[in-house]
Amino acid sequence: MWSTFLGLMPSGLVLICTILSFVVPLGTYLINQLLHKNGDPPWKQQNETAQQQSKPPEAKS
Repeated sequence: MWSTFLGLMPSGLVLICTILSFVVPLGTYLINQLLHKNGDPPWKQQNETAQQQSKPPEAKS
């Protein structure tokens, strides 16, 4: 039974590459968000908050 299960499992390299294909883009996204949070100039941060506040409320139907 175990030999059948192990025969269906992909090799270690395939598993590592599959995990990396998820972790690398996620890490890049999180680092990018952190850099923008800490590194954007004050005028850009104020502009983004003003845009978020100036959005009109959605009409209820």
